[in-house]
Amino acid sequence: MQNAGTNAQSKLFPEVDAHTVYEQPLNERMRNVLRLEYLFRGIADCLQRDTIWDARAAIINMIEITDLIGRVDIKGELIKEIERHAAILSSLRNNPSVNQNTLEKTLAAIEPIAQALKLNSCQPGSKLRQNELVSQIKQRIAIPGGTCNFDLPAFHYWLSRSADVRNAQLEEWVQDLKIIEDATRTVLKLVRDSAMPRRVSAPAGFYQQQLDGNLPCQLVRVIVADSETVFPEISGGKHRFTVRFFSQPSTNSRPQQAPDTVWFELQCCGI
Repeated sequence: MQNAGTNAQSKLFPEVDAHTVYEQPLNERMRNVLRLEYLFRGIADCLQRDTIWDARAAIINMIEITDLIGRVDIKGELIKEIERHAAILSSLRNNPSVNQNTLEKTLAAIEPIAQALKLNSCQPGSKLRQNELVSQIKQRIAIPGGTCNFDLPAFHYWLSRSADVRNAQLEEWVQDLKIIEDATRTVLKLVRDSAMPRRVSAPAGFYQQQLDGNLPCQLVRVIVADSETVFPEISGGKHRFTVRFFSQPSTNSRPQQAPDTVWFELQCCGI
């Protein structure tokens, strides 16, 4: 979920002050890229402050990123996705309906990222994986309260250092993951910008759409005005996707499907 106050698409709908964007990936590659974005955003937010708790949270997010990189060939998946985008965009050269200046700038921005990922020396997350303190933290984070001071005195000592010392170490680890962050941001920008929103309705809180096999859809985005008192649950696969809107006046009660028609903005994004 994203707050659309910071989303460029919200400018398309000036009649509504604020939106919230809900996204549903339709393939595993897009799921992993969205998870990476979520973790990197958490790190960026933590690094804006100098508290011990923000340093803790930033490290845990970094560990989760390295775990994801370790379980899935993230580097290979990002290379394939960027190269696929580059090939499609390159085919638009000399197309009179395409702004060639914008096209060339986009290609110039994405091609170096793929080249950097292909380097044998590109081993994102290696500094974190080889760090003894991070390894100790990783072993304990699955245990509730497992990184308490008495469990990890070395971590307690590191956190007691000055903010400048902590931030310098955190920045070094962030840089070790930067190429993955850059690739993630690039892929998601291209995908999200591939479709314009359109206004549709969900009678009795239900909307379903068949997918055209000739038109790729990697990501469904549902943009809901904050004035609405509902939220969507999105599910989908290769052939169709469904959006159901629910209301939940109290978190103590189960959500109920909205009985009325809900209007929202929809994007079916894919390259």
